[in-house]
Amino acid sequence: MKFEVLEKDCYYHIYNRGINGITIFENEANKLYFLKQLAKYLEKKISIFAYCLMNNHFHLVIRLDIEEKEVTQAFSNLFNSYAKAFNKQTNRTGSLFEKHFKRIRLKDENYLRHLIVYVHLNPKHHFNLDFTNFRFSSYQSFLSNKVTKIERNEVLHLFGDYENFTFCHNQKNEFLNETYTFE
Repeated sequence: MKFEVLEKDCYYHIYNRGINGITIFENEANKLYFLKQLAKYLEKKISIFAYCLMNNHFHLVIRLDIEEKEVTQAFSNLFNSYAKAFNKQTNRTGSLFEKHFKRIRLKDENYLRHLIVYVHLNPKHHFNLDFTNFRFSSYQSFLSNKVTKIERNEVLHLFGDYENFTFCHNQKNEFLNETYTFE
């Protein structure tokens, strides 16, 4: 399988899951550590527009801010450091993630908007959870005025304003009905 080549200034859906669908986040501490490692390895290399960490998979919506080779290596370092820590904590060995992280280049702003909503609605789709209160999604970053590493202003501008951002998320199926491939 040939993977999409990452290019500077382009937007991507980055995602992966546990090998054979296994759990990759057993608790909140695991998710917090993953986010910490994400910041450690990729800060100033990518801009993050949305994320969601589920128990057996994750989604990131990003833009590359530097050249591909350095970003690909940084993702590799992130996943390796997280897998080593997780394996040590859970007394397991071997691969944690499916081979190679998946990436889809986003073709236009409409696709980007739909993907951001899709990522934020993941808790609802998978576990019928209230996505507005799901702690390990970037959705709450848009509801707050707290400092965040998420590209809040750029995303809200993409949706027009805060009201339309929340409206699109609450329309759920109607907004996502258009044909896009997210995974």
